[in-house]
Amino acid sequence: MAPEALTRQQTDEALAGLPGWSTDGDSIARTYTFAKHLPAAAMVVHVAAIQEELNHHSDMSLGYNKLSITVNTHSVGGQVTGKDIELARRVEEIAAGHGAQ
Repeated sequence: MAPEALTRQQTDEALAGLPGWSTDGDSIARTYTFAKHLPAAAMVVHVAAIQEELNHHSDMSLGYNKLSITVNTHSVGGQVTGKDIELARRVEEIAAGHGAQ
């Protein structure tokens, strides 16, 4: 069964429980900051593993001490679905362990 696009209100309500995440057009996004480059790079690998597990992938951009993640669901025209919220939740669960702020 294909996921259904969330309304803007549903997205906002879901993001209320995910500090730092916000809507970015038809996507949700967050940028994490780290003390150094290696913890940021390590989190990229950890997020990639979660994405493989969920079979749902985001765009990630790695800088020296920053990691930006943007996600939407291509199969529903690039809109936000519950799959995106679940990925954001899973990323939040591991962020502190990598020293992300």
